[in-house]
Amino acid sequence: MLFERYADQLENVLISHGQWKPYPTLQDRDAWASLPEPVQNAHLKAGENALGYEWPGLPASLFLQFARNGNRSNYQDVRNARRNALRDLVIAECLENKGRFLDDIANGIWTTCEETYWGVPAHLYMQKKGAGLPDSHDITVDLFVAETLNLLTWVTYLLGDTLDSVSDLIRPRILDEAQRRVITPCLERDDFWWMGIHNHPNYGEPRVNNWTPWICSNWLTGVLVLEKDPLRRIEAVDKILRCLDVFINSYHSDGGCDEGPGYWGRAAASLFDNLELLHNATNGTIDVFTQPLIRKMGQFIYRAQVDDDYFVNFADASAIVSPSASLTYRYGKAIGDPNMAAFGAWAAQKSNLGQSTLGDSLGRFLPAAFTLNNLLNTKPKTPLPRDVWLDGIQFFAARDTAGTGEGFYVAAKGGHNAESHNHNDIGNVIVYIDGKPVLVDAGVETYTAKTFSPQRYDIWTMQSAYHTVPTINGIQQLPGREFAASRVSYTPGEDQVEFFLDLANAYPPEAGIKNWNRTVCLIRGEEVTLTDQFDLKAVLNEMSMHMITPCDVEIQGDTLALKETTFGKSRLTGSATVHYNTELFDVSIEKIPITDTRMKSVWGDHLNRITFAEKIRKLHDTWQFRITK
Repeated sequence: MLFERYADQLENVLISHGQWKPYPTLQDRDAWASLPEPVQNAHLKAGENALGYEWPGLPASLFLQFARNGNRSNYQDVRNARRNALRDLVIAECLENKGRFLDDIANGIWTTCEETYWGVPAHLYMQKKGAGLPDSHDITVDLFVAETLNLLTWVTYLLGDTLDSVSDLIRPRILDEAQRRVITPCLERDDFWWMGIHNHPNYGEPRVNNWTPWICSNWLTGVLVLEKDPLRRIEAVDKILRCLDVFINSYHSDGGCDEGPGYWGRAAASLFDNLELLHNATNGTIDVFTQPLIRKMGQFIYRAQVDDDYFVNFADASAIVSPSASLTYRYGKAIGDPNMAAFGAWAAQKSNLGQSTLGDSLGRFLPAAFTLNNLLNTKPKTPLPRDVWLDGIQFFAARDTAGTGEGFYVAAKGGHNAESHNHNDIGNVIVYIDGKPVLVDAGVETYTAKTFSPQRYDIWTMQSAYHTVPTINGIQQLPGREFAASRVSYTPGEDQVEFFLDLANAYPPEAGIKNWNRTVCLIRGEEVTLTDQFDLKAVLNEMSMHMITPCDVEIQGDTLALKETTFGKSRLTGSATVHYNTELFDVSIEKIPITDTRMKSVWGDHLNRITFAEKIRKLHDTWQFRITK
């Protein structure tokens, strides 16, 4: 999409080094003064809070915690605090322009340049020696090496020769480190897996995810601002176009993100970061915003919204998502989708944007800051489409009425069990009523070494027995591309909509399945039905269905009452009745304690797992569950 169209034109259309001025610098006083006063005050306060910052150390023992006990947060928290302090100091100096923050900025730049490794311990698998301490001679580029390049690049761009008033060695040091750590290795090497260009002995067949556009957006920023050699500059952009094409081509034509809406901000939205930079740096020549796939990749974020800040959270995602207001607004404007732009305005209203700091990286702060007034003048709206069908990733969602969270909402998925950030969840179903959760996907806990290891599926949240899918002959779904849904279909309608798939291939042969036909149906305004019709080769062990709910559960005759419950930070669940055949099933309710901080912020201190265990095991049967108000 990008390389074939534009590679031959780069020499003629790429704005030359030093001439590209995408955002106001420190010298553009009127532009900085135009930001809303509350935003200016909030950022000045953040910068003042960082005055005299002591730049905490990143000792070897802290780095080694990941290798020793799997904890990746302790190191990252300190590292991130250092990056955020530098960002806040730079923005404050741009707003004030009195030199008050310059010494602290110099301290931040220097201490960052002194770091052995700009990335994080969890990503040392990219180095030959693996987990432990970083090898300074084995240069690898992970997400956060690239993010650091982005930060120092924009510091250089914004402050320019003002940094020379502290020392004329600061900017050359930034340039040296940028070249050594990112720009040169990315230009000269093809074996970073996220490039997707060649097979690698350690990583195997190229397979990309959000790393590709995320790293490329930072690499591209560094090249456009810092690279003085015109030939190297063009060669690097040329290669970035090829990497981005690999990422774009990994998507189905429906634009669906199999990593889930929680990762949209670093998948399609990072692609947009690249496209926006390329469009700007070529005076609009590179422009693919009208391409259907680029449009759909953006629109996925509002198509996955349940209601308010609840989103469908298949894969490693939380049910509560706060999309970037500026990114969704600007993406919507670029692709000519007023619904998406209005969705961005809703996100701005939801987060009270315009009254506080804009957050995020310095690279994302700049376009957000200088389009903020237009965003705040846009009428907010959540599109909340009535029906969504993404046939590529096999994602289905439907609600009673478009534009409102009132009534029933149901979503389900097919796909396969080797998706990016995969959970073994083929056939999983979630249900919300009146915008509140009833049957849910638990989501994901705080990442540790185990999360992305061979022991990943020992974690309960990844297992099919903790999703709304069956355990068949005592066997759960397995990970792998071969474990996939089959015969998937979608039938729309005014009064009801159906999603069908066969789950048989999601389980290994020893489960003894001929077919397991699942139909998820929304009868608008009345109920959601989940019907499983199956044929087995043999009945050997446990046959059961599972459901996960944040509601309190009470057995009432031949139904289950899912009661409105307060959870998390004073949130309310929905309430519903689950109808089932009491002659077929024994029901048990298991309280799942939640101690993980990340998951606790979504669901509070526990979830409940409902298990319907078949009383009399049969080779052929039909199970039906009806969810009503």
